[in-house]
Amino acid sequence: MPKTESFRSGFIAIIGRPNVGKSTLLNCLLGEKVSIVSNKPQTTRNRIRGIVNLPSSQIVFIDTPGIHKPIHRMNEVMVETAIRTYGEVDVIMLVVEATERPGAGDKFIIDSLKDVKTPVFLLINKVDLVPKERLLPLLQECSSLYPFAEIIPVSGLKKDLGGLLAAIEKRLPEGPKYFPDDQLTDQPERFVVAEIVREKVFELTKDEIPYSSAVVIEQMKEEPELTRIHATIYVERDSQKGIVIGKNGAMLKEIGTRARLDAEKLLGVKVFLQLWVKVKKGWREDDGMLKNIGIIEE
Repeated sequence: MPKTESFRSGFIAIIGRPNVGKSTLLNCLLGEKVSIVSNKPQTTRNRIRGIVNLPSSQIVFIDTPGIHKPIHRMNEVMVETAIRTYGEVDVIMLVVEATERPGAGDKFIIDSLKDVKTPVFLLINKVDLVPKERLLPLLQECSSLYPFAEIIPVSGLKKDLGGLLAAIEKRLPEGPKYFPDDQLTDQPERFVVAEIVREKVFELTKDEIPYSSAVVIEQMKEEPELTRIHATIYVERDSQKGIVIGKNGAMLKEIGTRARLDAEKLLGVKVFLQLWVKVKKGWREDDGMLKNIGIIEE
């Protein structure tokens, strides 16, 4: 009898500096949006897991916060979370940008990998933004920095993955199916809705507001054909509260409208979304608050 191919499964960490396109890449791999994206660095604060089901394997991707020099307790935890992932996965994917040579931030991350036994793939993202003749010198330079198991040019935005999934499958151990076929993420709906609201704050506000804000879902109540959601946007100063609310409440209304529309797509039902804005001074240094928004994992 012919030998049947065994099922493989495993966990893959996506690491890199802030704003190199890790979340866009995860959404591309899944074919759906589970990780919020913006053009501002440090958008991702938590570990977001996304699940890809293939005929003979299940791949669980972990989108980690960007590794950077921390300023607040929140940032320290974010970086610790990313680095802790190294020992919990079967493959590490380091994402860098094709538009620039490896800088101090990339080299800091590569140095943090020096004692890691896990295979490390280098993904050169945003290759759609550079001419092909500039790629070869970049590939050569990157290969001299670390013994990468694979170097793969990709474009998360253009959905060009360059054989990435096939390369990952070869590295997976035999294993079970950890999640059902129809599950895209292990994050609860409350978390994803909070992230949607936070994404709209990132989109619509400027300067320090996105980094000084957090979102907590206070209540999420399912009714027939309607889900009622009450959420609080926390900021650090009274002046920030005024900006988030806006003149005659216009900014808060726009945040709410955009978030509600995305939440309706996610949940598949009508959503009533009520938003409040509260000031909580120094919340980025408060372990209780960091646990409440899932940055410190229980």
